[in-house]
Amino acid sequence: MRTDYISWDEYFMGIALLSAMRSKDDNSQVGACIVNNENKILSLGYNGMPIGCADKDMPWRRTGAPLDTKYMFVCHAELNAILNSPAPSLKGARVYVTLFPCNECTKAIIQSGISEIIYLSDKYHDTESSIAARRMLDMTGVKYRKYETRGRRITMEL
Repeated sequence: MRTDYISWDEYFMGIALLSAMRSKDDNSQVGACIVNNENKILSLGYNGMPIGCADKDMPWRRTGAPLDTKYMFVCHAELNAILNSPAPSLKGARVYVTLFPCNECTKAIIQSGISEIIYLSDKYHDTESSIAARRMLDMTGVKYRKYETRGRRITMEL
């Protein structure tokens, strides 16, 4: 039997990273993969514009007047994965996400019944959004942990 196969964590974080590559955002490519306790994928998401909003017609800038930036419009990867899930329930599921969720996505994660978050990066750790997110997660018992990389490199040609 082969011994160098990837773990479930590597597999699902890899899928979240691959999903992030669908984003049209020049600065933030975030991906999410929701799985159940049987390690079956329930849904995927990436940060992008809402369905029906043409990417080319929407703002992608980070600075400027609020209506001229992406922040008023972009739907985050976690929310996309939750909203796009065909599963009747996400109760007890895990979400693998490439960036620790903001406070708004955290509310959706809690409300959807997801019980664990595995995140790759926490680059906004000290922001009020992240502090609020951790406060809500701690209050509700939703577990979260940093994905521990094993230094494995995987390359693909598509």
